Amino acid sequence: MNILNHQVDGSAANPALILGPSLGTSLAVWDRQVPALARSRRVIRYDLPGHGGSPSGLLSATGATIADVGQLVLALADSLGVDRFAYAGISVGGAVGLWLAAHHPERIESLAVICSAARIGNPADWLARAELVRSKGTSPIADTAATRWFTPAFATAPASLALVADLRAADPGDYAALCEALATFDLRAELPRITAPTLVIAGREDPVIPPDRARELADGIPGASLTEVARASHLAGVEQPGPVLAALLGHLAAPIGDASRHAAGMTVRRAVLGDAHVDRAVAGTTAFTAAFQDFITRYAWGEIWTRPGLSRHTRSCITITALVALGHHEELAMHIRAALRNGLTPDEIGEVLLQSAVYCGVPAANAAFAIANRVLEEEVH
Repeated sequence: MNILNHQVDGSAANPALILGPSLGTSLAVWDRQVPALARSRRVIRYDLPGHGGSPSGLLSATGATIADVGQLVLALADSLGVDRFAYAGISVGGAVGLWLAAHHPERIESLAVICSAARIGNPADWLARAELVRSKGTSPIADTAATRWFTPAFATAPASLALVADLRAADPGDYAALCEALATFDLRAELPRITAPTLVIAGREDPVIPPDRARELADGIPGASLTEVARASHLAGVEQPGPVLAALLGHLAAPIGDASRHAAGMTVRRAVLGDAHVDRAVAGTTAFTAAFQDFITRYAWGEIWTRPGLSRHTRSCITITALVALGHHEELAMHIRAALRNGLTPDEIGEVLLQSAVYCGVPAANAAFAIANRVLEEEVH
């Protein structure tokens, strides 16, 4: 599968932050924020299909959706070994972030949506623009882009001219496909599903997403906050890089609240252990055990299993080894099943148990092999 063109800045040991661009721009739209963000984050910027360095043809010529772009972003994250990440996106990049947070909450640590909305513009206008670009290329759109993207005072700045040049160079077919994707994009009913801590940033002079639309977005996402940037239009982070950077840094440094941590933990817990197991645990909760169930959901699943530093595959290997060493056989059986969900093969599970025999002891590994054999016969055969 072809992967979106991307650029990575910052240490691989840092938690990941994926940055999504606006329609018609390249990853250079984030140039002013990246140096500061990369001090504490592994910053991954991507180009949209047919934009910047990304190849054309990654989207269907007709019928493309924002979900399709979201899947390309997940494929990029997977190719880089990134399981969970913070995400910030501008305009269509923000729409992609909203879709990811609503449909893949287990992947999203936090979300920042910049000059975007749950529905952007009018479907008929997007379809008309797609038809225009397919027939005449992107030049007619580029001729007026600066008036939509920037205030008059910034429209002729070097950064503005460079991004307009990116638009002229974009593949017309992919640009048109993204216009059609925006024509069908409407996530308004799904906003309450978003559990990631969310920041909405609006340009006060944005004609594409006026501040009242940004307020509607922030009001629709539980617990979301809103920052309005003065003297900024649609590409607020280019025109006013300092205020946008300050808002992003504050958002990324904020601790995750207990409610969001519990929601993220429950999502990961279900993904790793399965709905049936979690449903039984929830159904069996009593007044006496409720505090403990909340604790393990927030702490084990919402803080540890959601951390981006290790993949779930690796965390399963570590967990199996610890359970073998301590003789926690019931938990071991549960985590053998979880390891299969996390992508380990039976052979890989066997290798983990062989390694455990050396460092945890042969008797412990012998019992573990018997448990694993039983589970694998039930789950695989």
